[in-house]
Amino acid sequence: MTETLEDGDNVDTQPQENEVYKLTPKEEAEQILKTMQGDMTYGIADFPPWYLSLLLGLQHYLTMFGSTVAISLLLADALCITKSDPVRSELIATIFFVSGLVTILQVLFGVRLPVVHGGSFAFLVATLAFLALPEWSCPATETIANMTSGERRELWQVRMREIQGSIAVASCFLVVGGFTGIVGILLRFTGPLAIAPTISLVGLSLFVDAGHLAGSHWGISFLTMVLVILFSQYMKNIYVPCCVWTRKEGCHVTTYPLFTLLPVVIAITFAWLLCYVLTVAEVLPNNPESYGYQARTDTRLNLLSDSKWFDFPYPGQWGLPTVSLAGVFGMFAAVLVVIVTSVGDYYASARLSGAPNPPMHAINRGIAVQGIGCILAGVWGTGNGTSTYIENTGTIAITKVGSRIVIIAGAVIMMLLGMFGKFGAFFATIPDPILGGMFCIVFGIITAVGISNLQFVDLNSSRNLFIIGFSFFMGILVPTWMKNNEGIIDTGVRELDQIITVLLSTGMFIGGMIGFLFDNTIPGTEAERGIIEWRKLYVETDGENEERVQAVKEEVLKSYEFPFGNNWIHKWAHITKYMPVCPTFIGMKCKCNCNKCKREHDSEDEEVAPMLVEQTE
Repeated sequence: MTETLEDGDNVDTQPQENEVYKLTPKEEAEQILKTMQGDMTYGIADFPPWYLSLLLGLQHYLTMFGSTVAISLLLADALCITKSDPVRSELIATIFFVSGLVTILQVLFGVRLPVVHGGSFAFLVATLAFLALPEWSCPATETIANMTSGERRELWQVRMREIQGSIAVASCFLVVGGFTGIVGILLRFTGPLAIAPTISLVGLSLFVDAGHLAGSHWGISFLTMVLVILFSQYMKNIYVPCCVWTRKEGCHVTTYPLFTLLPVVIAITFAWLLCYVLTVAEVLPNNPESYGYQARTDTRLNLLSDSKWFDFPYPGQWGLPTVSLAGVFGMFAAVLVVIVTSVGDYYASARLSGAPNPPMHAINRGIAVQGIGCILAGVWGTGNGTSTYIENTGTIAITKVGSRIVIIAGAVIMMLLGMFGKFGAFFATIPDPILGGMFCIVFGIITAVGISNLQFVDLNSSRNLFIIGFSFFMGILVPTWMKNNEGIIDTGVRELDQIITVLLSTGMFIGGMIGFLFDNTIPGTEAERGIIEWRKLYVETDGENEERVQAVKEEVLKSYEFPFGNNWIHKWAHITKYMPVCPTFIGMKCKCNCNKCKREHDSEDEEVAPMLVEQTE
């Protein structure tokens, strides 16, 4: 192609071969990162104004608030803590404090993505299965009422200490698996057919608890569900006018997607207010034995008066943790679940925040730090582990803010509010039917998230239909049978009986293991199993541009490096390249040149290579 100038000279305007390579790898990486960021207002390395960071951080706190409180309240019931015991507020405060601490560690030293950590329903399911053992079942309500305060405290603390130790020990696998790179190897054998039943059965296994709370007053529970559905589904595109102030524009009116961001919080507020009005008007019964009594707002007011204003959670606050094999094996099932869900959240967070897909060293680091976080949760006494919250990741897509500093601000808010006992006590007074309605929505969504993984699978395959149906059915049947036949396992060894009972009572373990076993043993193509789509259709690079792609890729992925000390790591790259958590990690590569291995080796180039090709063309 030529362009004719006024003086008649012809100038060749065809780009010369490799013209794009006039840019340095660093400049090329900046262009690629800018393209990835798209319409994001703030990327992961950007620093919004401090006041905006605090506001957006508070929003992240409110987004994860409902699920975190739900875990604490369900756990309190399983630990034999009475409804009026102020320690419920201490549990809520502790889990928020540790969630903030782990989130900061993850953002600074872990996967380095804007991910929020909080309580895990997977650990809750495993805990409920363990506490269902005959030796840990709660005494009758009348028996607990006749106990002294010291006896009641010891009743639940001995259970808490057992849960603490089991979570801490089982979580060591996360630490070891992350630092050694074992997690990356395990993920090669894990596909949608194993992941779908594992995650879905987390939600399905909690339907009894949700039904028990919702059944305390179906009218209030149904209202709560209707409000959540109305706000989150039908009104999600309605923007509410809000008055805000900025240094540039001063005080002005802007619109805010309030119902999209806080549907659960708004629904709980409306339902709670209605319960208060019905309580004041004496519409709800005063007799604790009457249907609907649990909908009253004055049944647990003593929690506010008896709780402390300021209470700093500290390690070992419930005593020295204890350990049992049954507890460790039960929690190990939860550990496998959080590995899968967290890795999925890492990729989702990267996509939504405009960052490149996380390299294997970042994933290894993220899992290792998550393991450390679960150990801290066990030592601190949350009674639960920790995992990433996909709802907070979704908030990034709405706000167009993926800054790490915003997540850190939200984590600091979690820790500060976790030190105020009255704050946790206030939310511990939420009436049971409101919680039941919220649980029906939350647990249903968890179930759907698991099922959504089947979109990668060929659902016309009889092989896949067998694996899906059998794993789901057995994941529900076996735990139900175990619950109806207590003490049926009798090998003569008490510890072995406990281990088998806990594992067979954990639906996510049964369904996940069946799916994993059959998916890896029954013949089937990778396309049929959904593995190809699951691996994001890795892009292969040609030999001519391979060195260029590698150089640009190193620049692009610098956002996943440590906040300090990287010069030293690169200086000693001949050693650190074998460390699975270092940015210089070369990966565990086999020496063959088959297409399958080549796809896995080049998977980190999947975003860099296409962009280089586009600019070259």
